[in-house]
Amino acid sequence: MTDKHNQLDWMVAQARTGRMTRREFVGRTTALGVSAGLASALYGKAALAQEAKKGGKISAGLAGGQSTDSLDPALAASEVPFQVNMTWGEMLVDVNPDGTLDHRIAEEISSSPDATEWKFKIRAGVEYHNGGTVTADDVVATLKRHTDEKAQSGALGIVQGIADMKAEGDMVTLKLASGNADLPYLMGDYHLIIQPGGGTDAPAAGNGAGPYKVTANEPGVRYTFTKHANYFDSAIGHADEVEFLVINDNTARTAALQSGQVHMINRVDPKIVELLKGVAGVSIKYVAGRGHYVFIMHCDKAPFDNNDMRMALKYAINRQEMVDKILGGLGSKGNDFPINAAYPLFDDSIEQREYDAAKAKEYYDKTGHDGSPIILRSAPGAFPGAVDAANLFAASAQAAGIPLQVKLEPDDGYWSNVWNVEPFCASYWGGRPVQDQMYSTAYLSTADWNDTKFKNARFDELLIAARGELDEVKRKAEYSEMAHILRDEGGLILPMFNDFVSGVSDQIQGWVDDPNGELMNGRAQVKCWLA
Repeated sequence: MTDKHNQLDWMVAQARTGRMTRREFVGRTTALGVSAGLASALYGKAALAQEAKKGGKISAGLAGGQSTDSLDPALAASEVPFQVNMTWGEMLVDVNPDGTLDHRIAEEISSSPDATEWKFKIRAGVEYHNGGTVTADDVVATLKRHTDEKAQSGALGIVQGIADMKAEGDMVTLKLASGNADLPYLMGDYHLIIQPGGGTDAPAAGNGAGPYKVTANEPGVRYTFTKHANYFDSAIGHADEVEFLVINDNTARTAALQSGQVHMINRVDPKIVELLKGVAGVSIKYVAGRGHYVFIMHCDKAPFDNNDMRMALKYAINRQEMVDKILGGLGSKGNDFPINAAYPLFDDSIEQREYDAAKAKEYYDKTGHDGSPIILRSAPGAFPGAVDAANLFAASAQAAGIPLQVKLEPDDGYWSNVWNVEPFCASYWGGRPVQDQMYSTAYLSTADWNDTKFKNARFDELLIAARGELDEVKRKAEYSEMAHILRDEGGLILPMFNDFVSGVSDQIQGWVDDPNGELMNGRAQVKCWLA
């Protein structure tokens, strides 16, 4: 076996059958030029395929769902649609817990030296649930649908930079308007699930190439799935069935876990973490990552179209109080831009913004505001502790002379009627693997999910420049300038980065902490198995 690819396949097979140790596997694969992180991830994946038990039904109780949710991947805007779509769908790539790429429908990726042209080789024989086969044409059609503003896709901002798309045989070629070294990571965005014909005719059909088929779709209530018999990856999809129960109420969700009704829950209330730790048969899993809880102001609507007002509110929030009282210490302070030390090229020299009542009042007085109530909308499901956080914010703002009032909204319909609609509300972001993806999704002027309506020509210019900048020192400087612009001019109030806190039954095996998102970045139900 002189071919490198064949050698790697052979070693994976050895690991899968238990005939090669992790140390030996990592040593041999790194000798072939594979990074240590990727080698370790490959071994883990191969070992799980050998060790995992098959069969049974895995049930999860999830917060973050509503009756208006859709199976259309373009529209996924909250946690339940994300988890659902990651169960029935597949993207070109996914991102491993260690930040390396996990090749899914694309088995090989290459680029031109200037990162303006990318080629994705489509894996042969990947089947849809209805029996069709994934083609390069389907991939191009999928990406084209998400570039159409009518699709209302959350991925619009990250696909707009693709100038040309072409399918030839099993190869997809993407030509970019400017170089982007992070493009493969952008293709792992959870909206970009590959669908037959791009999903143009039936985007909400739930017909994908993922490990499970949708058998019941009851938005805001319940989803069920059965195993896709012809799924291409034997290391994923161990249970025969998967079930999601939408349980937005914290108490009810916790009770479902304690009673054994479900095997796992997301968004454990930090206030009861210590209590749950004492429950027999239950483990608390928490991992720091890129997720953040926020309050968002529309920069194009009064009174938030005045930057003095935006700055007043940014100084009027007590970040440390939020981390202590809302997160129970399971997180860290934010600084009004969506990047923290979990991201490559993070600038840790940016001054931390703190609560300053005097400065908040100074900015507020400059606005000439008439003193009428400033309405902040929140709901229990906006993020864990969102209503309490909004009330803490109102109290600290009022102490600075700012008439901030909280309006409680119902959970059902919050993500369609309030978020990205009302000018000031509570929200959350799960973060993204790289800075370009986070900024392109939510802060590029033309992004469909620009939920602060922030438009800044210099910011856009820097974002495009940073994509194609291969010098990391220069790229870090560009990202730093972007962070300063957003922090000082944007409509984002980011008081805290949250840990992902999950409650998991001891019957669940194969759990791996993943900083990319809740419940193993939407893959716990497909990567874990029952003891």
